[in-house]
Amino acid sequence: MTLVAFLSGAGISTDSGIPDYRGPNGLWRRDPEAEKLVTYDYYMADPEIRRRSWRMRRDSATWRAEPNAAHHAVAELDRQPGVAVRVITQNVDGLHQLAGLPSRKVIELHGTARTVTCTRCHVRSPMAEALARVEAGEEDPPCAQCGGILKSATVMFGERLDPEVLGQAMAITKACEVFLAVGTTLQVQPAASLAGIAAEHGARLIVVNAEPTPYDELAEEVVREPIGTALPSLLKRLTDATR
Repeated sequence: MTLVAFLSGAGISTDSGIPDYRGPNGLWRRDPEAEKLVTYDYYMADPEIRRRSWRMRRDSATWRAEPNAAHHAVAELDRQPGVAVRVITQNVDGLHQLAGLPSRKVIELHGTARTVTCTRCHVRSPMAEALARVEAGEEDPPCAQCGGILKSATVMFGERLDPEVLGQAMAITKACEVFLAVGTTLQVQPAASLAGIAAEHGARLIVVNAEPTPYDELAEEVVREPIGTALPSLLKRLTDATR
């Protein structure tokens, strides 16, 4: 059984209509102020930031997005005999799961946008329910259980990654035979360091990204073509090689 690990970033979801953050036309480059909407301290301290955040969530392209060819190719690889797939994703859109990859095989480093959590009592509930309240006129809906501040169950700037989730990602990275970094700039730590750790532990490192990354020189193969077409053909070649 060949363990194939993917580290997926925003670039894998752009073909689904979800903009990236740090690319040439990324959200943070176009509107640096938008970072405040997903920065924990600003969010907790300023009701106006929270109201703007809820409007941003309500209008997010995530809710209209469908998995693209790259997501489906990863899920298809998982169905091949002799291959075990694990995805470590920096994305919060849930598209790997919607493409058919079982949730237990997806490690969401930065959480999920499809759930909300209370910052006081930590109860979790579907994002759809919170957005329905926003649509009904609640600009900053409080927790229905305790009245605390609700936030997306994503890791905001200023919050640390869940150490248990990071530990799972690290274990997979060290154990895999093949490690593909797909659609990620490999600039955000600690996620970016996983590519180097995989290579150090003997994995075949493949980078699929439109722009150069700091780990390209460690990679056995670097692919610059559009992910939606490049990844399916790359994974077919990988499947044929493992047979």
